[in-house]
Amino acid sequence: MGKALGFIEISGVAAAVDALDLMCKAANVEFVTWERKLGGRLVTVIVRGEVAAVQQAVEAAAAHAIKRPAAKAVIANPHAEVRRLVALSAARMKRAGQQQEEPAAGEP
Repeated sequence: MGKALGFIEISGVAAAVDALDLMCKAANVEFVTWERKLGGRLVTVIVRGEVAAVQQAVEAAAAHAIKRPAAKAVIANPHAEVRRLVALSAARMKRAGQQQEEPAAGEP
């Protein structure tokens, strides 16, 4: 799906989840990953889709999020290195999720 990436950088995890919800409801985009910095005080949410859909999603989140985004961007047809960077972030998120799902030693 998609040839564009959309980014919203916003303060706080709750505001980031709200922005993601707005983006997914506003247009046909898919959540890719997120990056949390400063203990979750600054969160970048990344979505992908067709260029027009990503633009619509990012603008909707920027206009209606519970907090004003620190930054926003839409990259149409991103360079291979940008796609690689985003894929690395998504892989880290996936590994972290799998580790949380696995029971600790001795647990059922």
